[in-house]
Amino acid sequence: MTITSSAFQNNDPIPAKYGYDGNNVNPPLTFSEVPPEAKSLALILEDPDAPGGTFTHWLLYNIAPATLQILEGTLPIGAHQATNGFGQQAYGGPKPPDGKHHYHFKLLALDTELDLEPAEGTKEFYHVVDGHIIAHAELVGTFTA
Repeated sequence: MTITSSAFQNNDPIPAKYGYDGNNVNPPLTFSEVPPEAKSLALILEDPDAPGGTFTHWLLYNIAPATLQILEGTLPIGAHQATNGFGQQAYGGPKPPDGKHHYHFKLLALDTELDLEPAEGTKEFYHVVDGHIIAHAELVGTFTA
């Protein structure tokens, strides 16, 4: 399974317009080679370089497994958003307090749909996906304060 973006290459800088202080819209993402047995997809955007530990910027779940892309500034039809580290059920773009940070877009193929409330966040997300991941892919972008 793969995840790519037409806006940046793996390990390259994420354009400023996708940052929290830019337009704060999600970049376009493309998925391929999703396993045919997947019942849903999930996407989490995390910054492991955050001063207080890994910070979640975006958490999408119950994405239809036939989804091949997420267009810039949009959500896939039927997908749900859980609460990110900003306390919002939305995309929160990169906003490093200092230096260069790495932002991991993690795509998960799951053998089930998730029973997760939108108000729940990362801890609950990882609890409910435990044991249900059948494939994963990752795209890393950087952003400098």
